[in-house]
Amino acid sequence: MIDAIQKRLLAEIADLHTVPTGAYNIRANSKLAARNTTANIDIVSKADVSGIDIRIKPGTKKESVHIPVVLSDSGLKETVYNDFYIGEDCDVVIVAGCGIHNCGVQDSEHDGVHRFFVGRNSKVKYVEKHYGEGDGRGKRILNPVTEAYLEEGSSMEMEMVQIKGVDSTVRTTKAELAANASLVVRERLMTHGNQKAKSIYETYLNGDGAAADVVSRSVAREESFQEFSSRITGNAACKGHTECDAIIMDKARVLAIPQLDANNVDAALVHEAAIGKIAGEQIIKLMTLGLTQEQAEEQIINGFLK
Repeated sequence: MIDAIQKRLLAEIADLHTVPTGAYNIRANSKLAARNTTANIDIVSKADVSGIDIRIKPGTKKESVHIPVVLSDSGLKETVYNDFYIGEDCDVVIVAGCGIHNCGVQDSEHDGVHRFFVGRNSKVKYVEKHYGEGDGRGKRILNPVTEAYLEEGSSMEMEMVQIKGVDSTVRTTKAELAANASLVVRERLMTHGNQKAKSIYETYLNGDGAAADVVSRSVAREESFQEFSSRITGNAACKGHTECDAIIMDKARVLAIPQLDANNVDAALVHEAAIGKIAGEQIIKLMTLGLTQEQAEEQIINGFLK
């Protein structure tokens, strides 16, 4: 059974207000809460470790899989392994994410390891949102690991979002792309208080025509710290772009670490970084419309993270 707190967490991380259509696997406090499979998408629990295998039949289109996780008991710590096997010529949406409600004194932690094996000419959109809440002294910790292996002609779009309330996170993402495969990553991140967030992206463009675009947009407030490390390795005639775009406020700190490794004369790789405070003229312009300075800052931030 899903209680009221868990329902609110599901709404935050997966936009779920009712039972989703299609295939789903909902995990609550380290236990299976609900599961549904379809004719084209099968979900099976792993026998050796905690986690699931999701198998999507070749040719599956316009279907979705929801696999959210919620923790509402203080002190829970778990590591979950989920593997996705996407057949050839598919077009699917996968929605994951984790919400933690911690009102206790013990830390709560969810570490998820997701591996994607994307078949030839398939298209995958992956959405992963993280959210924390609760007035307890215990921390809310999330350490996701994502691995993507894209076969020839396939594509994957990743939307990686940290909404708020996560005290500590290390996000590690690795992708290997075959010929004419493409990867688009859009990270959106907000930290405040003494929160720490580290994002590590490693992208390997192994086939001719492979392309990757990895972009992080973030806001660091109060005394929080963010680190963005992105490495693109071009092993063929390929195109790669990575970008860190951050707003820094108060006494926060942001560290951007670009790494480009061109192992082919036709590898075209680009890195961009922009870190700074909100421009004063932007705030003044909004204040002339009747907003307070605080309201103006919030409006700019909300627009920046969209």
